[in-house]
Amino acid sequence: MGQIMQQTDSLDATDSRLLSALQRDATLTAQDLGERLNLSPSQAARRRQRLEQAGVITGYRATVAPDRIGLGVEAFIHVVMAAHSEENARDFRRLCYTRAEIVAAWTLTGEADFLLRVWCADLSALSRLVQQALLPHPAVARVQSQIVLDRVKPDAPLPLAAG
Repeated sequence: MGQIMQQTDSLDATDSRLLSALQRDATLTAQDLGERLNLSPSQAARRRQRLEQAGVITGYRATVAPDRIGLGVEAFIHVVMAAHSEENARDFRRLCYTRAEIVAAWTLTGEADFLLRVWCADLSALSRLVQQALLPHPAVARVQSQIVLDRVKPDAPLPLAAG
């Protein structure tokens, strides 16, 4: 089975090709991977399992078309905190986890403290999120929303070294 990888530089070219293939289509079977990588299905399965156990592959999920499920507005929201305290940060993080519209959140350097990626049904729903959930939160001083007009390159696979 081999040892658990500690660094990304322990990936070889075959591992990188396997990861690239899975980022494009996570439903590939060991047979499919073996054919693409010129490995036996059992070798491909062992490599995949090793990458999962090492934490390189952290999960699998389906990509859903937002418009097909009633989500018409994607926006990025910059949030500036009222005060920089551990309690404020913890409370705001809790809010991020409790609101389904907030699909990703990052802490930042620079003017804004958080960047939120949100999906809402429409502009009214986005307005409600900002006006009724974000702005009234005691940890928040200011928000600035940017509505996405077009997704030029949405959620591309991570770049991988050749190995």
